[in-house]
Amino acid sequence: MGTRYALSHRSGSLFRMERLKRLGIPLLVGLAIVVPPQLYIERVLHNEFVGSYANFYISECFRGMYPEGNLSWHHLWFLPYLLIFSLILSPLFIHLRDQPQSKYIQFGKRILSKKYGLYLFIIPLVCIEIFVEPFFPVTHALFDDYYTILFYAKLFLFGYVWISLKSEFWQSVDQLKNQSFWIGIIAFTMYFIVMTQFDDGLLIHILEAIIKLINMWAWIIVLFGFASKYLNRPSKYLAYCNEAVYPFYILHQSVQIILCYVFIQLNLNSSMTFIGLSFGTFFFSWLLYECIIRRVGTLRPLFGLKKRTNRN
Repeated sequence: MGTRYALSHRSGSLFRMERLKRLGIPLLVGLAIVVPPQLYIERVLHNEFVGSYANFYISECFRGMYPEGNLSWHHLWFLPYLLIFSLILSPLFIHLRDQPQSKYIQFGKRILSKKYGLYLFIIPLVCIEIFVEPFFPVTHALFDDYYTILFYAKLFLFGYVWISLKSEFWQSVDQLKNQSFWIGIIAFTMYFIVMTQFDDGLLIHILEAIIKLINMWAWIIVLFGFASKYLNRPSKYLAYCNEAVYPFYILHQSVQIILCYVFIQLNLNSSMTFIGLSFGTFFFSWLLYECIIRRVGTLRPLFGLKKRTNRN
C-alpha cells in the first residue's frame, strides 16, 4: 500500500531509485552493524567462538555465508525481498496506476462487491500453502526460498491492488470488520487444535492451510477496519510512530538478543526474563531511535528515514 502512495507522485525510474535508497542502504547498514552482535552471541553460546566482539568482528564476521559462515541478514530478510518485489513488479504497478479502468481493477471491484468477496483473495495463498510450502520450506535465503517469495509477492501485489480500489476496499473492510473479529477467534481456536491435537498428513495439511489463511485474513481485516475507523485522523503521535516503525524493525532483534544474553548471565527466571525482554527491547530500541537516529541527520538515511527537515 505504501508503494501505491509512493508511485502516485513519482515516475518509475524515480520510484526504483527511491526503493534502492530506502531499502538497500538500511540492508547494507544492517549487514555491517546491526546483525553482527546477534551472530557473535550465537557463536559464543554454541561454543563456536572464544574472544571479544572486536576480535570476532574483525576476524570472523564477514567470512562465509550463514549458517556455515557469519555473513547474514537474519531478521532483515524482508528488506531484500521487498526490494526485489518492488523492482520486478513496478512495471505492473505503473500500468495499474495509469489505467484505473483496466480489467484487473474492474475485476477486483467485482470481487469486493460481494459481501465476503475480500476473503476470496486467500484462494491463491491457500494454493501456495498447499502445493508449494511442503516442498520448499522457509529459508529466508532468497535464492532457494520459493514458497516465501511466492507467498509474500502475492500479498505485496494484493496490498497494491486493494489500495488502488479506494472506496470499494475500505467499504468492504468496514462491513466485514465485526464479523471478521469472530471469524478470527474461531479460526485461531481451530488452528491451535489442529496444530496440537492431530498428526501431520495430507488432509490435515490441507485443513491447516485453509484455517491458517482464514485466521490471518480475518485479523488483517480487523486491524484495517478498526484502525481506519479510530486512527484515521491527523495525529502527532501517529506521525511519530509512522516514522519510528522502520528503525524499530531494523534495531529490535539485535537489542532483544543482547538483552537475552545479559539475562542468561544473570540467571533470571522465565517470568522476569519475559518482562525484561518485552519492556527492555521496546525501551532501548526507542532510546536508540529517539536520542541518536532521529536526531543525527547523517544517520537518518542509513535507517531508511528521510533527510531531516525543519519540522523534525
